[in-house]
Amino acid sequence: MTGEDTAKTCYYRLILLGLCLTFGFSVILAQLFQYQVLQHDQLKQIADEQRDREKVVLPQRGVIADTHGYLLATNLVRWDISASPPLIADPDDLASRLAGLLALPKEEVYTRLTAEKPWVLLAKEVPQQTGEAILNLKADGLICEARQVRVYPEGELFAHVLGIVTNAGDGFYGVEGFYNSLLKGAGGKLQIEQNPVGDEIPVPPLNFNPPQQGTSLILTLDRNIQYIAAEELNRALEEYQAESGTVIVMDPQTGALLAVVSSPTYDPNHFAEADVRLMADPAVSNMWEPGSIFKIITWAAGLDSGTISPGTTWYDNGAIEVGGRVIQNWDRRGHGLVTMEDGLVQSLNTVAAFISTSVGKDRFYTYLRRFGFGDLTKVDLASEGPGMMKLPGDADWFPSELGTNSFGQGIAVTPLQMITAVAAVANQGRLMKPHIVRQFITTGAHSQERKVVQVEPTLVRWAVSRETAQTLTDMLVQAVEREGSSKARIPGYRIAGKTGTAQIPTAYGYHPTDTIASFGRLCAGRRPSLYHPGQAGPAQSLAVGHPDRRADLPGHRREAVHLSPHPAG
Repeated sequence: MTGEDTAKTCYYRLILLGLCLTFGFSVILAQLFQYQVLQHDQLKQIADEQRDREKVVLPQRGVIADTHGYLLATNLVRWDISASPPLIADPDDLASRLAGLLALPKEEVYTRLTAEKPWVLLAKEVPQQTGEAILNLKADGLICEARQVRVYPEGELFAHVLGIVTNAGDGFYGVEGFYNSLLKGAGGKLQIEQNPVGDEIPVPPLNFNPPQQGTSLILTLDRNIQYIAAEELNRALEEYQAESGTVIVMDPQTGALLAVVSSPTYDPNHFAEADVRLMADPAVSNMWEPGSIFKIITWAAGLDSGTISPGTTWYDNGAIEVGGRVIQNWDRRGHGLVTMEDGLVQSLNTVAAFISTSVGKDRFYTYLRRFGFGDLTKVDLASEGPGMMKLPGDADWFPSELGTNSFGQGIAVTPLQMITAVAAVANQGRLMKPHIVRQFITTGAHSQERKVVQVEPTLVRWAVSRETAQTLTDMLVQAVEREGSSKARIPGYRIAGKTGTAQIPTAYGYHPTDTIASFGRLCAGRRPSLYHPGQAGPAQSLAVGHPDRRADLPGHRREAVHLSPHPAG
């Protein structure tokens, strides 16, 4: 090949190389144009998603306090400490430092730190100060996670009425369950930057939307009254070996609940160890046939409808037939010519059936509905039950129930329904909606300005007239004074009340010995309380063999002394 041929070959090669380079750079420029211009926004979004991360900032759950401001439910910070053994450079040194902080043997900590596992748990619910000290060690492979823990300073005392909060932050039962969405608040968002391995870059956050703190609640409950009620209930249950009981104290003028106590109970600080059957509040969830305490409502219907007056007489021969069923008194005896006041004082079933049949089925059940039976009270507590009341026209209602319902058989109520009805008599015939929250306190997400919303009493309806309520109250005073119930009477105080001893229905009729005793009291016309000491065993029943006899309920007089500030004038 001549020199001229060689020069031509080199020339063509250079041209080819130039074309190739030009084509290559053109492709690169085209790709750059596509990435930098045409797909700029799309690729930027992908890059931001890989670099930026959004963290949820949990809000602080609202606290709960009693009417005087004593904390009943609050929050503490607890730390869960774990580790990733493959990432720990010096497990011996780290075990030495952690052992003292966690109060664990060094050998145990070292064993966990050298385990052939990607992750190990070292400790749960470590106190805040200890958790922060461990976090400040800044050791690779050590994981410190802070979380809120719900704490109940009063332990078992308010367990049923407050409820619980799970590790997921959700409330169940009681106030925690009913107001969960308010107490929980709303989570905030924090936008941060992370490096390629997912660690947070310590620079100011790109964006921060603060959480909305949960609403705090001030309850109507009084810690002092709650404590007294619990002490007296537990003393009575122990003395009489009863299985369970409930005490409710209500302000009849407002419907505010001042104390709600049930036993047996549990510690909400350790609810995971408790029997789940204990967690629902018996005051609003449990139903029982009220027995003779229900005669308060029957007499109210008779008086308000004009069917009877305190002096109306009726001859009691010991039995009355209603709808094909013979109704007898608790003592199986007739009491001759009695007034309606006598019938209430002596708690005669025959007189109660006489009143209900004289009032008539339509009007009688209208009065029961006016007192709230068969419906929810709509109290602000979770898991409320409506009771059970059959009405004329229902497929399972029988004419005999007009008689048996008059003295509290064949109808089921909750303790709260019963006290709400009794409170209507104490409140001059006005039925109030029961409530347990007095104030809602909210704090703004972007400011510390507090907003307080006061809960106002709600009148549901007039159950009976003022005159009827006053007349019935006077009769209930006589039921206490004339019957000789020494544990219900208090010298210097005007006490109105009515006992009840209800049989317990079973699949084969009523239990032959077990009973449920109750007492509704209007203390000096101010605070009615429902004392419901609960089901007793066969040998310990306060009225064994007498399903409708009055019972001297233990502890009642002493409790009334604590709670009754107004002596009779």
